[in-house]
Amino acid sequence: MGQSPDEVIMETETRPKEAEPLNEDAEKGKEETTSHTDAGIATTQDSSISNGDDSDEKQETVDLKIIWNKNKYDLKIPVDSTGAKLKERIHSLTGLPPAMQKVMYKGLLPEDKTLREIKITNGAKIMVVGSTINDVLAVNTPKEVIQQEVKADENKKEPLCRQKQHRKVLDKGKPDDVMPAIKGTKERLPTVPLSGMYNKSGGKVRLTFKLEQDQLWIGTKERTEKVPMGSIKNVVSEPIEGHEDYHMMAFQLGPTEASQYWVYWVPAQFVDAIKDTVLGKWQYF
Repeated sequence: MGQSPDEVIMETETRPKEAEPLNEDAEKGKEETTSHTDAGIATTQDSSISNGDDSDEKQETVDLKIIWNKNKYDLKIPVDSTGAKLKERIHSLTGLPPAMQKVMYKGLLPEDKTLREIKITNGAKIMVVGSTINDVLAVNTPKEVIQQEVKADENKKEPLCRQKQHRKVLDKGKPDDVMPAIKGTKERLPTVPLSGMYNKSGGKVRLTFKLEQDQLWIGTKERTEKVPMGSIKNVVSEPIEGHEDYHMMAFQLGPTEASQYWVYWVPAQFVDAIKDTVLGKWQYF
């Protein structure tokens, strides 16, 4: 049977003293092996001392394109890495802390699943949205946020769906082609646009989430508005009374609530995914 490199070392070092000349020859042999072979003893020992990057080459990896803040980064990462590990690698590339990242690939990237489970392949484009802590602190919006929270509390006194401005749309009833809804569940955004909903004027509207452009497309029969997600100040929603598996939802496109764009009959299972995708989870920390 063959011997491992470690066993060879032990035999050489423990030979009797009377074999000292042979021991010296063995030492020379080890030095020569170290100097000219990649598979030698010294190479085997050195390979265990690594900064962690070399280990990627020994695993199945994927090459990704990371896109953040109009910058593109190339990243090679093991395909069995989790979404959380990907965020750490993005942090090392961009300086953007994981908690401040909104990472998207066909919807918001789950942190607890591996890239293999999510079926990310070579050359995939990974969109990253988020601001550094300094950028967040530089934005002077705390007063607006407080005002929004106060107004939200005031509106809770009367459900939104009972207010006159919304009743004229809701009284039309549920659209015939509205997407199926599931109450009490949370799902990732579908790969197709959300369709079959009404806007405030009672016209049909659909929502398309263009993650690579970081845009929300609001489409009607007349036109399609391409709205940068970073410009959307807030997203509010409320279940529709009597049809709690559907929500009414508003996207605040300007500095005040007067600029809210209302969408009715949004399937409940997608509400949280829409908020996370548009606003980013980092805003809740």
